[in-house]
Amino acid sequence: MNILDRIIADKRREVSLKKQLIPTEQLEKSVLFNRQGQSLSARLRQASFGIIAEHKRRSPSKSVINQSLSVENVVSSYEKAGAAGISVLTEAKYFGGSLDDLLLARASVEIPILRKDFMIDEYQILEAKAHGADVILLIAAVLNKTELKTLSETARNLGLEVLLEIHNQEELNKSIHTEAEMIGINNRNLKTFEVDIENSIRLAKNLPDRFTKVAESGLSDTEVVKKLKSSGFDGFLIGETFMKTENPGKAIQSFLKDLD
Repeated sequence: MNILDRIIADKRREVSLKKQLIPTEQLEKSVLFNRQGQSLSARLRQASFGIIAEHKRRSPSKSVINQSLSVENVVSSYEKAGAAGISVLTEAKYFGGSLDDLLLARASVEIPILRKDFMIDEYQILEAKAHGADVILLIAAVLNKTELKTLSETARNLGLEVLLEIHNQEELNKSIHTEAEMIGINNRNLKTFEVDIENSIRLAKNLPDRFTKVAESGLSDTEVVKKLKSSGFDGFLIGETFMKTENPGKAIQSFLKDLD
């Protein structure tokens, strides 16, 4: 069993247990549940370089990235520096995140927030809405065509946008008829965690214009980001490049300056 399979198996058990503890009716009573969401896709298209800056404590591939900084300070510094949106890892076992991180981020910034997790059940979309997310991540590698369609429709009905992550042409083919506003191409293979930047370039020409195009993972070089921008990408999901520093806000500020 590879790392992705282990994560999904654990996630299914986790969601099953949470459903028993917190009914959907309780999530729907959250003070944030009726909040009007913001459009991340629109902000990415409007920005010169639409950076989605991520709060990320650790990962299976890199172990600890940064455990010392508070989510509130990190995301507020990202917003001040000019990020178009925020990504918050809420997966606990492998990435060290939580829904509390999402809640704290929502209280700290005004810009759109993506709940980044391994979404396999409509229940998780209700959680995202109840904790202040504007966007959810769906990963084509772990969902079939019907699941992608059902989950993206659930998100849209709740006023949430979808960033649909793909790694290859096969995943794009099963994703193209969903309700997603954004397609993200992940340069990192989720089974081996190896990074291939050229993956985004190869797939970009096959993405329909109706999708806002987002490049993900391994984006530490501004020249690479410029190349991706010229290939049609509007958004760039970047976490580790900023989070591995002592001052993520200063790091993104410098990164955006180099892109000018």
